[in-house]
Amino acid sequence: MSNRLFGPLDPAPDAGWQDAPARKGFLTDTSICIGCKACEVACKEWNAIPEDGLSLLGSSYDNTGSLGASTWRHVAFIEQPMASTRATRPSVPVDLGMPSVGLRDAPQDPTSEQATSAQATDAQATDAQATTGKADFRWLMSSDVCKHCTHAACLDVCPTGSLFRTEFGTVVVQDDICNGCGYCVPACPFGVIERRTDDAARVDGSGLRTIVNKVKRVDKVPEKRVRDKNVGIAQKCTLCYDRLSAGNTPACAQACPTQSIQFGDVDELRERAQVRMEQLHAQGVPEARLYGADPGDGIGGAGAMFLLLDEPEVYGLPPDPVVTTKDLAAMWRKAGLAALAMLGGAAVSFLGGRS
Repeated sequence: MSNRLFGPLDPAPDAGWQDAPARKGFLTDTSICIGCKACEVACKEWNAIPEDGLSLLGSSYDNTGSLGASTWRHVAFIEQPMASTRATRPSVPVDLGMPSVGLRDAPQDPTSEQATSAQATDAQATDAQATTGKADFRWLMSSDVCKHCTHAACLDVCPTGSLFRTEFGTVVVQDDICNGCGYCVPACPFGVIERRTDDAARVDGSGLRTIVNKVKRVDKVPEKRVRDKNVGIAQKCTLCYDRLSAGNTPACAQACPTQSIQFGDVDELRERAQVRMEQLHAQGVPEARLYGADPGDGIGGAGAMFLLLDEPEVYGLPPDPVVTTKDLAAMWRKAGLAALAMLGGAAVSFLGGRS
């Protein structure tokens, strides 16, 4: 290809790896995610990632909010009103096996004319839901992770070479080389990578660790401090590079009880995702769609792809991500031409002044 910053390619050989193994990645099937957060826990335990919040955020059953330096796997809980699904599919939405909220004890009268008419028309759908004891919304759940893009802008802009492409086609941060410049943070079109901040913590006599405040804002230094590792440098999912090198499955996929997170060769996962999407379409879920599985998209296809049950925006994903360094070569060419034009103008002015 003339421009290796954009378009389909095999990233490992393009990075200089010879005899590289098949590209590895994830397929996250959100239709069978139960929101157990086993992937989050396994990721933190294996990679020794510090705790980043145990309190619910007030937006459903979510305590981490989004991906970040200390959240390499994030399980999103999306409470979606049924009305938003009826417009595209009037049939019953996918049942994720989760309990209803607040309507289990609603009085039921099977002979009620109101209940009968409510089940027959969308105009009285709320009454029908109360009669059947089911809440008028569904939960969409998805375990988000770094996409390990074919064209990774974070890698392109890294000035130290801390970010590198592995032989498995994944993108990994080398902790001992990163200087914390943060160039990679705005370069990522998904907002995945982040610099880790330090937490000031007090350790009491029982050995419990209590967060006091961020170091830069703490008023009084605790008697004994516990520092998080890799403070000030960029952090993100490595797709468990150490486990891959040993021939093992990444921790999150190993811990997933429903196989919502599947690990394997990217080409095989794309085929598997297509088959699964067609199954869902046949089962009456026409809005099921693939995300990140197209090598012709704006990032050259993702190493971590998703099967979604609604628009990407519902899950907090950009609908049409494009690598931010796509036009970098053209930008440098234009900058070079501009510089030459300035030099040419200066030369003409100098020579004209002498004559």
